Amino acid sequence: MRLTPEDLRDINLFKYYRLVRKWASKTYNILDADLELLIYLDCKGRFTRDDFINGTYTFAWDKKRWERLRSEGWIDVWRHRNRTTIKYSVFKVSLKGKRLITRMYNVMLGYEDLPIGPSSKFYKNKSYTDKVYNKAIDDMIKDKDR
Repeated sequence: MRLTPEDLRDINLFKYYRLVRKWASKTYNILDADLELLIYLDCKGRFTRDDFINGTYTFAWDKKRWERLRSEGWIDVWRHRNRTTIKYSVFKVSLKGKRLITRMYNVMLGYEDLPIGPSSKFYKNKSYTDKVYNKAIDDMIKDKDR
């Protein structure tokens, strides 16, 4: 069964996407562009370095993105190259990345709420932006149509 635009509209999938993305970026200390790239790569399953480069065309140029995602544990090697039979390495989004993406989906679908307690990075209300995000999170949690 294929989803239609009406199906996505009915389940309000993208209603709180920006809020969930900002929450995930701040909580897990990852850039917005890197997070969206991980979502793209997760949809591909296993990918090569060329797939990664093709996925970055829609983002601002960041020369260190590949090494940053690898060193921070967002991307793992699935199969190493051996220079004879396997000409290139194959990668996948790590378990850490998959858990984050799954958690984002769960929040957007309403299966899980964003944390509002002391464990939340927005809870400390250090800046005006944190206060605004707290208000938006409260409104999202109270929304019955989510």
